[in-house]
Amino acid sequence: MAVSASKQQKIDAFDINGIGQANGHLFGLPFGFEDAEVVILPVPWEVTVSYRPGTAGAPEAILEASYQVDLYDADLPDAWKRGVYMLSVSPEWGKTSRQLRVKAAEHIRLMESGHADGSGQTVEEVNDASNRLRKWVFEQCSEVLEQGKLPALLGGDHSTPLGLMQALSLKYPSFGILQIDAHADLRKAYEGFTYSHASIMYNALQIEQVKGLVQVGLRDVCQEEMDLIRSDDRIHAFFHQDIRRSLYEGHSWKQVCATVIDRLPEYVYISFDIDGLDPKLCPNTGTPVAGGFEYAEVVFLIQELVHAGKKVIGFDLVEVGPSDDEWDANVGARLLYKLSNLMLKSQGK
Repeated sequence: MAVSASKQQKIDAFDINGIGQANGHLFGLPFGFEDAEVVILPVPWEVTVSYRPGTAGAPEAILEASYQVDLYDADLPDAWKRGVYMLSVSPEWGKTSRQLRVKAAEHIRLMESGHADGSGQTVEEVNDASNRLRKWVFEQCSEVLEQGKLPALLGGDHSTPLGLMQALSLKYPSFGILQIDAHADLRKAYEGFTYSHASIMYNALQIEQVKGLVQVGLRDVCQEEMDLIRSDDRIHAFFHQDIRRSLYEGHSWKQVCATVIDRLPEYVYISFDIDGLDPKLCPNTGTPVAGGFEYAEVVFLIQELVHAGKKVIGFDLVEVGPSDDEWDANVGARLLYKLSNLMLKSQGK
């Protein structure tokens, strides 16, 4: 991609070895929308979380933590010059999330207390707002794609990227999803919420262009999800326990990754729930589960995906839970940078 004179001036003036600049731009980079090859949409939304809230604050926490990320990346040494830019965090959606979260939490409490239907009025209100959010994400990401940028989404909970997947479906006749997650997220309208964080992959499979879903690291699923996994030949589930058993029996992680990647088509969307990692790396995520991957393991998987010639067409990073010590955001910021750079590398430019 040709570099404009103005972008080159920004590159020349930027001190790659200097202190991170808290300039309001992700990683302290000097670029705006027009200069960036990767554009990230932040979505401060957590209405349907069913355990611990907090992830709506992740985009701002990760932005703050990103200034501490050194920008050299061995996978793509000059990656920073390509440009990663995060759009502004929407205060309107953040406000709506806070207001509806209170109502949704009461609805969930009623259900947990034995009231099977909870609050029907709340369900209707949440579903309406969640659908409006989906449309907004679709419109924002469609604009990013129309401008020739690579799109990504930073949540917020796992319900947020559906609109991005739908936007990608208008550009790509077929693609697969690589989901790194402790949960299958295949429940239909969990707790009555059509766009629940626990229903994102059920909803994604309603997109005609999604030809395959490869789930890696699952360790907490329900019977309904198992039934769907067994009955839908588009779904390939790699359970964490089975992966560990394979490693204990002498197979290498490289061999396991090759088996995973073999299930994916040329074009791949990555959906990364931070709880796919070991909880020591993300202790404040909404629904932590014992077990999980090391950071280096998931990075190696995505590196192997790129080395295999797959093209990453977009990604999301969701369910990061901010904390007072900023540890979760620190891990999230580094993962966001690595995902962006490997997506760029996969394009072969």
